[in-house]
Amino acid sequence: MTSLRNKTLVLTGASAGIGAALAEELARAGVNLVLGARTESRLTEVRNRCRAHKVRAECLAGDVSSSNVAQELVQTAFELGDFHGFIHAAGVLAPGPSVWELNKTRFQEVFDASVIGAHQLMRHAVPLLLKRGSGLAVFFGSGAADRVQPGIGTYCAAKAAEEHLARQLAEEAPKITSVIWRPGVVETDMQREARQAEGGEAQRLRAVFTKWKRDGLLLTPQQSARGLVDFLKGDPRTYHGKIADIREI
Repeated sequence: MTSLRNKTLVLTGASAGIGAALAEELARAGVNLVLGARTESRLTEVRNRCRAHKVRAECLAGDVSSSNVAQELVQTAFELGDFHGFIHAAGVLAPGPSVWELNKTRFQEVFDASVIGAHQLMRHAVPLLLKRGSGLAVFFGSGAADRVQPGIGTYCAAKAAEEHLARQLAEEAPKITSVIWRPGVVETDMQREARQAEGGEAQRLRAVFTKWKRDGLLLTPQQSARGLVDFLKGDPRTYHGKIADIREI
């Protein structure tokens, strides 16, 4: 990864699942990192594993939908040097209930993780990247953005909105390579939550997610993370403003 080695990226959702695996894969490839997530203990462990690869790594526990948290993530990355952009991997599923059954707090949590978090990162990172004249913005999308899936309707809507933000950024700030990355169907805490979901649409949702597990269709977080790193080793600019799906590239 010549193009990213020694550069600095912000990575959200870095305390578990794909995000944690991705942090280590990027560190192994020589990328300096500022890691964000809400769970401090696990986030610190991931940071320490990244440092073992002899890169600079810092972390900040907090909700990236907070302007202050997003600003601190970006500022810390800028101060580490050679700030190159962000990968927004944070997400909340809230599986099981019919879409109208979610209360306002839970609904907001799903949109905060995907949409508001993405926007806050853009607000603070894009001006710095435009001054630099280039950069990278990777948004974790999902096939859920294209489908109606009972039991995760809010997540589907949030991912559709996040993917649109990525396309909007690509059009308005063309110097920054903006890509929607769909990481595949991956065995994570979200998958396990869906297989154990409760609520008005839980039965239908559990059937879908359980079948993926039973049929052996799930990638490991490490496989998914390596897919993104391999993608970034190539020419991500060819997917500027587009969806890059691990199952298709």
